[in-house]
Amino acid sequence: MNRERHNEGREDLCAAVVPCRYFQRVEDGHVLCEMCPRACRLKDGQRGVCFVRGARDGEMIFTSYGRSTGFCVDPIEKKPLYHFFPGSPVLSFGTAGCNLTCKFCQNWESSRARDVERASAAASPRAIAEAARRHGCRSVAMTYNDPVVFFEYAVDTAIACRERGIATVAVTAGYMMPAPRQEFYRHFDAANVDLKAFSQRFYRELCGGELGAVLDTLAYLAAKTEVWLEITTLLIPGENDGDKELEEMTRWLASNLGGDVPLHFSAFHPDFRLLDRAPTGLATLRRARAIALANGLRHVYTGNLRDDEGASTFCAGCGARLIGREGYQVTAWALTGEGSCQACGEKCAGRFDGEPGTWGNRRLPVEI
Repeated sequence: MNRERHNEGREDLCAAVVPCRYFQRVEDGHVLCEMCPRACRLKDGQRGVCFVRGARDGEMIFTSYGRSTGFCVDPIEKKPLYHFFPGSPVLSFGTAGCNLTCKFCQNWESSRARDVERASAAASPRAIAEAARRHGCRSVAMTYNDPVVFFEYAVDTAIACRERGIATVAVTAGYMMPAPRQEFYRHFDAANVDLKAFSQRFYRELCGGELGAVLDTLAYLAAKTEVWLEITTLLIPGENDGDKELEEMTRWLASNLGGDVPLHFSAFHPDFRLLDRAPTGLATLRRARAIALANGLRHVYTGNLRDDEGASTFCAGCGARLIGREGYQVTAWALTGEGSCQACGEKCAGRFDGEPGTWGNRRLPVEI
């Protein structure tokens, strides 16, 4: 059941409980959530795996509308997005809950919805958009947890932002059904999708999900939308960092999405329920980057560890360094106002202003 409402007077709403948009009533008074492939089948009073979507009086409700776990102005590179208005500030926020159960979750404090939901602060979509404008943010990112689980709040916030000329970013695992996915991305300008691995075993055992649904989201974004797309893979020693898997993954990305989609390999640190693995070493990130470049991906980055070459953007035509970075700060810039290489004129894929932003490595918590 598509319950598309597009704001319907909700720009100023902070009430926590609102009707969901995608569900159907099934036998015995149950409702079936149609937001993500989990397809939670719930009886009255039950909540789904995400904990923030549940059944009440034969309807699906979302219980955290207008409630955020916090707001912070970050560098856009932290999302990570390296080809979307580099150097610019982004207002980041999230809510409680997640529709995956990753044993290695590095934002597990936010995904533990039962604890976080009660402590969240109120903020309407309009208030978020106005705060972004007040703080000079080029964009608003829905992050920390997955905006798929706060779909209604995320879409209404994206609409409020666009009305004020502010871009919107989804930082997501891409675990979503086709119908809500189509509506969701009509309102977003950029996405970083977390491709957690390239094996079904990994998704089932460590995430409680299915790889195919994520690949469908990636293919949809690349082929059917104007959303700027970047991808992140957290490399976990002994789980998803083998040469064979990295070869298969990067060949699939190049063949199905094209060589211009940036790929970020990030270093793992032991967290949550996966404390028995060693942190990822820089040599592993560099090996993965080399494999991806050899398979036709033109913009491959390393993250969470200092690596000047792995943090830089290079021209796909002549190999010149286009953007240098130290941490999240832009330290070198060799793009024309149209986003082309100053040396050879090759266009660099992405969304660029005439000059880079100057936000740097700052992190500014804010109140709405």
